[in-house]
Amino acid sequence: MHWLDWTIIAVYLVWIVWDGLRLTKKADKIEGYFLASRSLPWWAVGLSVMATQLSAITMIGTTGQGYQFGVGLLQQYYALPIAMIILAVTLVPFFHNARVFTAYEYLERRFDGKTRTFTALLFLLSRGMSTGAVISAPAVVLSVMLGVNVTATCLLIGLPTAVYTMFGGVQAVTWTDVKQMYLIVFGLLAAVTALVLGLPDSVSLSEALSIAGATGRLQTMDFSFDMTRNYTFWSGTLGALFLFLSYFGTDQSQVQRYLTVRSVDEARTSLMMSAYWKIPLQALVLLVGVLMFLFYIFTPPPMLFNPVHDREVRESGRSAEYRALEQRFGESVERRRQAAEAAAAMARGGDEAAKTLSEAAFLSADEQVKGVRAEAVSLVRTVTGDRTYNDINYVFPTFVMTHLPIGLVGLLMAAIFAAAMSTISAELASLSTATVIDFYRRFGKGKTAEDRQLLIVSRFATAAWAVFASVVAIWAVELGSLIEVVNRFGSFFYGSILGVFLLAIGWPRANGTGAFVGLLAGMGLVGYVASQTSIAFLWHNLIGAVAVFVTGVIVSALTGGRPAAAGDAGA
Repeated sequence: MHWLDWTIIAVYLVWIVWDGLRLTKKADKIEGYFLASRSLPWWAVGLSVMATQLSAITMIGTTGQGYQFGVGLLQQYYALPIAMIILAVTLVPFFHNARVFTAYEYLERRFDGKTRTFTALLFLLSRGMSTGAVISAPAVVLSVMLGVNVTATCLLIGLPTAVYTMFGGVQAVTWTDVKQMYLIVFGLLAAVTALVLGLPDSVSLSEALSIAGATGRLQTMDFSFDMTRNYTFWSGTLGALFLFLSYFGTDQSQVQRYLTVRSVDEARTSLMMSAYWKIPLQALVLLVGVLMFLFYIFTPPPMLFNPVHDREVRESGRSAEYRALEQRFGESVERRRQAAEAAAAMARGGDEAAKTLSEAAFLSADEQVKGVRAEAVSLVRTVTGDRTYNDINYVFPTFVMTHLPIGLVGLLMAAIFAAAMSTISAELASLSTATVIDFYRRFGKGKTAEDRQLLIVSRFATAAWAVFASVVAIWAVELGSLIEVVNRFGSFFYGSILGVFLLAIGWPRANGTGAFVGLLAGMGLVGYVASQTSIAFLWHNLIGAVAVFVTGVIVSALTGGRPAAAGDAGA
């Protein structure tokens, strides 16, 4: 990589850490550290929430998903506006008026200490693991750039990000997120521009997109009611609805954001920004993936996008077999390119019959390319012993490093770092808050601790969670598409966490025993479904929420219930 690109990255990293650290003087009290003294403007909080969602996973994992499968992932987000409207009417004013630090404080008032503790523990586990997946994304980039192992790069990206989070608190997180958001969007638009300009002069953008459409990559609706498929209209509007209700309504990383604004109305407005902009931004990211697929039709792609595994196989005892595969791959890629150009020409001619035949020829050639790649992947798994090898997360980094001009490489790398840091810092802040408020301050010396001591503990907690997430990242990087990894982690926990809040608010006679047993039942059922069935992970959210609610209602009735107390709905 050119020295200019390294300079752009270095200047960005130094500036963003300094910018976060300069806000430490505003975080010398516990409310200022955790909630920015409830004084942040709604637009800054809204941009911060959006920056958290546009993580490096989005830029790497989602672009890879778009490259391989198209825009079908977009179906996961169709329920987001519905979820935001529901939350704006219900939980947002509920938590804001309760004047709590964490969402889980209310559960002790409504039920008991063990329900609060168990729910907060589930949050810590789910968010800690998800943060690890977020760290994995830039670690992949660095491993490709530097040629070093992913373990080292996971630690390099995870630990420095903790620095300004440790000292600046949520105020530093929010204001650095605002700046990072602009860089992320600019980087995505720059990638789209470079990919469009990279198409052959003889093929227009509309003709290229018609080729992508022939492969099904532009299909945005799948109405099949197959619960084993990850992305369908129904999983995106039913299963994902519960995912979003739990994530934005009960996950401390999001609740903490709308607790930092001045009023309920501002909290609602900040949350609704995601309802308006998440789907268009997600579509932009997936479009980058589709455009990369088109780019590599006309520009020969590598057989393997991960150069580390490529080198391992090339230097192994099966290198001759690998070179033979490369020759077949090159021939298949050339046949696919010729078929694509013919399909584009037929699209210009307007002859539908000829267009259909040319698209069929292209699809046949594309299947041959995929077949050779599958053989290469199988060979990698045999040589390296890595049975889970999947290089979908390396597609975008490889494109950036090998096909973009000097300067733009550094800009895109900085955008990926910005995306990673905005998400990691926000999640570390929420993990620290829940650790201190829901655990340390409730037990032992923490009960009488002053602000100064709580701040010290919270900073140590931030560092500890950064280490934990880095360890998870080392494991998560080879699990497949990173956007799926983080959603799988979340879907294992989110439904059950949402279920206990639904029980607290929606069933006045529910008691602590019912809530606690319901949580155990929900987690147990989701664990069984995840390990013993092929039901897609988005449905786990619905299953967990329903299991907790139904079990909680039954157990509460069997154990005497609980009279509705005044103030339950607004504690």
